[in-house]
Amino acid sequence: MTTLSDRPNTALMVIDVQNGVMADAHRRDAVVANISSLVDRAREEGAPIVWVQHSDEQLQQGSDAWEYVPELTRQESEPLVHKRFGDSFEDTALENVLAMAGIGALVVTGAETDACVRSTIHGAFVRGYDVTLVGDAHTTQDQSTWGAPPPDMVIAHTNLYWQYQTAPARTARVTETKDVTFTG
Repeated sequence: MTTLSDRPNTALMVIDVQNGVMADAHRRDAVVANISSLVDRAREEGAPIVWVQHSDEQLQQGSDAWEYVPELTRQESEPLVHKRFGDSFEDTALENVLAMAGIGALVVTGAETDACVRSTIHGAFVRGYDVTLVGDAHTTQDQSTWGAPPPDMVIAHTNLYWQYQTAPARTARVTETKDVTFTG
């Protein structure tokens, strides 16, 4: 249904599942396992996978913290988008990567829920993409010391409000790993 009518394909997006980001992530192992199963399923079904990797002062490019977690391995043919801002579209090649592959719908996973995941799902939606957030395949760290709710509540709230987003000719959905589809 996307407003990008010439882009019939759906891609799996894996955002910032890097050692430094995931070190203290809520339900880290379960979330990584869910993302891994989605990567396997996307490959089996021939769906594109787009990997996003953040760098900044805490995640210095080339450092161990910057590397993807060892449980997830990107294939050379799968695009890798480097970013420095929360929204994966901001000042990156992401839009070009998606356009070249005819992608109009995204299945989004990764970290952190209340930062890069949230920025990217909103960024995609306003740019015309259909966006499915995989409710059990995104996570965040505990930021309650700074006034945020506990991680499980941040994740639950993001899943709750995302399923009610609306805009002309676009869909916003939340689904569980087991129910993800990469077609229609």
